[in-house]
Amino acid sequence: MSDTIRLHESWRAPLATQFSAPHMQGLKRFLEAEKAAGKRIFPKGRDYFRALDLTPLDQVRVVILGQDPYHGEGQAHGLCFSVQPGVRTPPSLVNIYKEMQADLGIAPVRHGFLEHWAQQGVLLLNSVLTVEMGRAASHQGKGWEPFTDAIVRLVAEKKEPVVFMLWGAHAQKKAGFVDQSRHLVIRSAHPSPLSAHNGFLGSRPFSRANDFLAAHGRGTIDWALPAVAAGQGDAP
Repeated sequence: MSDTIRLHESWRAPLATQFSAPHMQGLKRFLEAEKAAGKRIFPKGRDYFRALDLTPLDQVRVVILGQDPYHGEGQAHGLCFSVQPGVRTPPSLVNIYKEMQADLGIAPVRHGFLEHWAQQGVLLLNSVLTVEMGRAASHQGKGWEPFTDAIVRLVAEKKEPVVFMLWGAHAQKKAGFVDQSRHLVIRSAHPSPLSAHNGFLGSRPFSRANDFLAAHGRGTIDWALPAVAAGQGDAP
């Protein structure tokens, strides 16, 4: 798997033992069998590690942790909560935009393409990096979780302070890997319409993240998303 993936060099050596580990070898066999059986897997293979390709390890300032990729046609492209330009903004992201407007006064954009965040050091990571079309959570327990645990550990080992946004019980399981005396952990309900009103809306994660980063000399994130043209996010 490691010979063909699109992955920023800063992650390759730290994750080398992960790619050769039994859980990742088992995951590779599982994905190959699923594809051989004619199942549609999202995102495309070249985008499994898109978050790690866009956001180098040494530039991570914020981690936003999702669950697994969107399972609808044309949605997932390797960044949690993000969709390609031209794809309807999913309900969870609509709520993220609502909170961003309430928190920072930033009006929602008419797309769901979040690469602007990733390029500023916001690691948009899912706990599970693949999914079968139409079957949410279908690839949980297949080997991705130990791999993404290792990613969170690597970021948490950085000497520079980092903000971890853990939305929902699933994401909050990774809080144990983070030294909260050095890093900021923001816990809340998941932004899904099923749970957003139970603590996500009103949690002010964006201003809290920027206040923390600024206080520790790490600048701030420009959360305002620029307009994009359809096709801009297509991988070459």
